[in-house]
Amino acid sequence: MELIMLSGGILVLPVLAFITSFLFWPGVLVNVYNWYWRRSLGLVVRYSQSGCYRFCYCSRGTPNGTTPSLLLLHGFSATKDMWLPVIKYLPKSLHVVCVDMPGHGGTSRTCADDYSIQGQVTRIHQFVQSIGLDKRPFHLVGTSMGGNVAGVYAAHYPTNLSSVTLVCPAGLVYPTDSEFISRLREIEKTQQDDSIPLIPSTPQELEDMLRLCCYTPLNLPRQVLRGLLANRIPNNGFYKELFMEIIGEKSRHSLQENLHLIKSPIQVIWGKEDQVVDVSGATVVQAALPNCQVAVLENCGHSVALERPRKAASLIMNFMSAQAVNGESSKKLS
Repeated sequence: MELIMLSGGILVLPVLAFITSFLFWPGVLVNVYNWYWRRSLGLVVRYSQSGCYRFCYCSRGTPNGTTPSLLLLHGFSATKDMWLPVIKYLPKSLHVVCVDMPGHGGTSRTCADDYSIQGQVTRIHQFVQSIGLDKRPFHLVGTSMGGNVAGVYAAHYPTNLSSVTLVCPAGLVYPTDSEFISRLREIEKTQQDDSIPLIPSTPQELEDMLRLCCYTPLNLPRQVLRGLLANRIPNNGFYKELFMEIIGEKSRHSLQENLHLIKSPIQVIWGKEDQVVDVSGATVVQAALPNCQVAVLENCGHSVALERPRKAASLIMNFMSAQAVNGESSKKLS
């Protein structure tokens, strides 16, 4: 199980873990596969309750007095396992938590109110409280939809955070339309809401989605694509409900509307060839928050955690270390 051979080359274990979680491929094989990979990384799957609401998450390590804990928020239709390639390159001593977002994976699936960006922010705050992560400031990372949630969380709960990393975040007004946004505009004109590019219903649509999300072609065999699709389709009703909620009027530009409220140190990581949310969004964040740090990754698309996991981990750790140094310098000056 060290390497998996697929047509077009070799995909190592973390890549397959990302793909299977991103495409929500259930079944015994994938469960064993992800169990093996989480176990090799020292991650344990856990559950927490907030009233009658259940969160599923995995974690490694315990909070310590020198380095903030790290909470990772995944994107649309993914699960907590999408972060496995990045976690591989994080220090073993770091307390890491990755949670299934509302309605995803093993976390409760309830109603549309929970799927708006503000609704997700409220649920994530409940999760943070349920596991005691709010006892000391932690570093928050979010990608795509999760980046939108992470930014709005930072605006509303600043005292909980030491710093924030936004990876290709949704929720902005982008100076340049991405390929995905251009397609959405066409869908809105024709009212063909049954052909959303991120919710495939045919093998061809699934291949199109993978090309949209990844700069480097994955070249998965046809039988694998069909298996992934067959297991994804039962969740398409939920994905559509969620999608319509996050592109609705009250959620579409949530991050944009809350940027001016963010006081925590901010880092932005973006794939230069992102076709889902255009890299021009980085300039929007920088204009609102001049002190934010921006890293644009060459030859990388929207799926940064899959395509550049080592670089993403390095950037996050370097940013966290810099904030720790700045914090110590501030204490000495005061």
